[in-house]
Amino acid sequence: MTIQESPGHNLLLAALPVETFQRLIHHLELVHMNYGQVIYESGRALNYFYFPTSCVVDGTSSELAQVGNEGFVGLGLLMGGGTMTHQAIVSRKGYSYRLRKQLFMHDFDHQYGLCGDIMFLQLLLRSVQAMIAQIVQTAACNRHHSIYQQLSRWLLVNLDRQASNELIVTQDHIASMLGVRRESVTEAAGKLLQKGLISYSRGHINVLSRPGLEVQVCECYNVLKTEYNRLRPMPTDMAA
Repeated sequence: MTIQESPGHNLLLAALPVETFQRLIHHLELVHMNYGQVIYESGRALNYFYFPTSCVVDGTSSELAQVGNEGFVGLGLLMGGGTMTHQAIVSRKGYSYRLRKQLFMHDFDHQYGLCGDIMFLQLLLRSVQAMIAQIVQTAACNRHHSIYQQLSRWLLVNLDRQASNELIVTQDHIASMLGVRRESVTEAAGKLLQKGLISYSRGHINVLSRPGLEVQVCECYNVLKTEYNRLRPMPTDMAA
């Protein structure tokens, strides 16, 4: 098992108290997530919580929310709604752990009140708060800032979720996430290319200067990063 396949690579799981993690680990299933894979359909019953380790999951339109190894996917299950209003799709392939909803609910029905389980619920709710902050700030950014700035923010947010400076993504996907025309993304990417900040070929974008990209981005990126760091789960001494 590589580091990115370890449950401890998901920051939420890594922050669990040891006793909670040890009880949960036997029920977690490691799955490989392929690019473009739909894990939730709009209006369909949700069957799993997902805890990404190396993959990234997006909403399918206008960047509803993006989740990597800092959190979980399955908000409808946690809040009791049971379904989602939109698809959830894998935007970067990799690994995730999943937990059947029956096991999660059984655990809380029978064990709720233990310190570890209260901590688990608190961690999940902090992750929800971070997702809400992301959605709200992104909506404001998409309304008030240029596509050039939005693209710079989108690239930086995705770089924060991986070690490499290369993003495997199409301009069509970026356009869908930003809720704009593909031609607008092409134009904005061309400006970044002219400044020597990125290079790109079909399906690949390589960030050549992250500091330069940070100069171009609007304040929304730092607002999101500050809030993310504030809410970020801190690892415990559990075995990863």
